[in-house]
This record gives sequence, structure tokens and C-alpha cells, in this order.
Amino acid sequence: MLDYPALRALAAVIRTGSFEKAAGVLNVTPSAVSQRVRQLEERVGTVLVERGQPCRATEKGDWLCRHMDQVGLLETELFAQLPALAGEGEGALRPTLPLATNADSLGTWFLPALAHFSQESDPLLDIAVDDQDHTADWLRRGRVLAAVTALAQPVQGCRSTPLGSLRYVATASPAFVLRHFTGGVTPEALGRAPALTFNRKDRLQSGWIAANFGEAVTHPTHWLPSTQGFVDACRLGLGWGLNPVSLVRDHLEAGRLVELLPGRPYDTPLFWQVSRLAAERLTPLTRAVVDTARRELVQPE
Repeated sequence: MLDYPALRALAAVIRTGSFEKAAGVLNVTPSAVSQRVRQLEERVGTVLVERGQPCRATEKGDWLCRHMDQVGLLETELFAQLPALAGEGEGALRPTLPLATNADSLGTWFLPALAHFSQESDPLLDIAVDDQDHTADWLRRGRVLAAVTALAQPVQGCRSTPLGSLRYVATASPAFVLRHFTGGVTPEALGRAPALTFNRKDRLQSGWIAANFGEAVTHPTHWLPSTQGFVDACRLGLGWGLNPVSLVRDHLEAGRLVELLPGRPYDTPLFWQVSRLAAERLTPLTRAVVDTARRELVQPE
């Protein structure tokens, strides 16, 4: 039988980052938290917490924390029906939903969806950011319960719902275009003009080049892991890059930015994948995400 006081102690340590803060959340002493975690580690035969500042979960500890996330959702439903059970004994942890999304979704349409969900729901949110081609890996490893991803095929044990496409345009400042593309936007010019790349996983600029020119082009790049930073860097003439239309529309209309290839947007289809084990309890979140995406993203004709 699972030792739920010990599991709650583990989850509290990971959520707060320390044994002292976990003790405050649970209304027990730090030594009690430490003892429970140590006994749990002895029982499972492996380290569950990497002690440090902050404390972090090991892979096995992460799995147990995900289990407690789902237990928390179940308890929320139970307490809604039997409120007398809530608040008994030690302090309770509010359930936390671990989610993954790409930075550009987070910077455009995903936060409004989460805000709508949080107005009517109690769980806290723990949002991981990764490239849209890699957020599905968080689901595969069991580190999140749901994710915005570019992968259409359901991850094993998950349900996949199409959301629409996040539309990008390749932009640069007028001065940058005059300096680097006087003879037009060609593969040769792109091979010399510095681009902007989010991180080593980002294939957006390369995908746009291949889609428009039918070939791969090796190009110099600045590394800039910030959605808003991309917009600002393009506007200031640091490089060219793919930006969500919603973030650069005003700059394009005002002439602060120009499209490298006008009328040639680049669409990235996105999907909402959610663990089947939690899908029913995450129905309100899924509804908020899907409804917002279908208003804000480009939908197939």
C-alpha cells in the first residue's frame, strides 16, 4: 500500500524546492518531512530527491510526483462532493498540473487559454517550455500530463486534438533588408545575412528556407531564446527571423518591419495531446485550450 503522507512530503519538497518550505506547506516540522522522504527512498530502493538549492526530483521521484498530481485532481473532485473531508489533518497541497508548450504559443495564445481555465478551476500550473517538435518527449517521459506539440500522431497513452496552425512571417527591419538583400531574397543572400535562432532545437528558419527555395542553406545566426526578443531583434536590425503574425502585425503596418517574401507565410500545425489517464479530469482545461486555439490560430479551410 502506498504511503501517501510520504508521497505528499516528496511532492511538497519538489514543488517548493526545499524541505523547510515543504514543512511550512504541510504544517509539520522539517525533520518530519525529511524522515518521510528518507523512508520512502528506503522503501523504493533509490534516491528520489537530489538535495540542493533548489531540491530536484530524480527520474523515479518525478514519476511519483506525477502520480500525486493525479491524486490531487481526484481529491479536488472528492472534496467538492464531500467538503467535510477537506482540511482534515495536515496542510493539503493544491493539485499542480504539469504542462508543456512551445515558447511562441506561450507568448501568443496559450496564456489566455490558461487564464480562462484558472478562473473556474483550482489547480496550479507548472509550465515547461520546449520546441514544438520536442514537447511530445515530455509526454513520453511522463513528465507532463498534457502538451502543445507539432506531433499529430498520439503519443502512446495520449489523445491528440488538432488546434490549428500558428502562422509566421519572415521579417527584418527595412535597414537590414537594404544592407543584406539589395539584390533580392535569394539562397545566396540568406547564406550571408545573419538570422535569429531560438535554440539548437529550432528548425523554423531552416524550414522556411526549404519551403520557399527547395534547398537547405547554411546561414550565420544569432542565438536568442526569447519570443519577444525575436521581435525586438528584428526591429533593431540584429537579424532576420520568423515571428508569429500576431506579434508583428503592428510593426509591419507601421513600416518598422518588412516581410522578406511578402504574402508567403509559414504555418506550423499544432496539436493538444493529453494523457488518457487524466483526460477526463482535464476536460475543462482541454476545452479552454481548444476553444482559444480555434479562435486565435489559423484553421484549415
